[in-house]
Amino acid sequence: MAESVPLLEAAGISLRFGGVRALTDVSFQVNAGEVFSIIGPNGAGKTSMVNCISGRYRPTAGSIRFAGADITRLPTRKRPAIGIGRTFQNLALFGHMSVLDNIMVGRHHLLRRGFLPGMLYWFGGAQREEIAHRREVEEIIDFLEIQHVRKAPAGTLPYGLRKRVELARAIALKPRMILLDEPMAGMNLEEKEDMARYILDLNEEWGMTVLMIEHDMGVVMDISHRVMVLDFGRKIAEGTPAAVLADPHVRRAYLGEGDEVVSDPEAALVP
Repeated sequence: MAESVPLLEAAGISLRFGGVRALTDVSFQVNAGEVFSIIGPNGAGKTSMVNCISGRYRPTAGSIRFAGADITRLPTRKRPAIGIGRTFQNLALFGHMSVLDNIMVGRHHLLRRGFLPGMLYWFGGAQREEIAHRREVEEIIDFLEIQHVRKAPAGTLPYGLRKRVELARAIALKPRMILLDEPMAGMNLEEKEDMARYILDLNEEWGMTVLMIEHDMGVVMDISHRVMVLDFGRKIAEGTPAAVLADPHVRRAYLGEGDEVVSDPEAALVP
């Protein structure tokens, strides 16, 4: 159950690339313990917004606060340490490395032993630290049911399994908020059902706040607490999934419709 406490606050976010306006005056909040989805047509600015939150882009105007602190200008490399993890729309795994090693990369910012203790691996505590991190990684591997491929090179895996490995690496950061950029894109129905279950368990059992971009309206309706809709870089709706999908502005953005009533807005918007 989501708590009514803002974990993320975006205020008046605008983003320009030369004369192109990717985002214009977008404001919203994500509450702690919430599954918050961002939807919209292709090119609406969804990934641009996630890139602003993760630090990949710096907004042209506006501010972003996380857990009460202004992170608008915080470097990307420092955001995992404050509790922000993410996956990418296009997989960003190290294909030649094993699944286990790819996930271990997500623990890098949590390592406490420096260069010199690392040289004294057996005596400086680095070995104990690595064992502790391996134990947590193995828990993530069990959770995502990828034990059978833990030693396989990530680049040799089927697409659906690689998406799980990407999710596992983001979980390994131990984030308070996880940003998921189209986690179910390209998946078949069974893979989507599995991924939706993992996301719900992360939220309900692991206590992670989830901000998700997703095109599958069935998934959005089933697992989101609230939804925001972007169109041409502007926010046109925000609220519960049912209220948003019944909004005439949303129907126009997706289907080019007028204000006529649609008897089943969810079915109309499912790709």
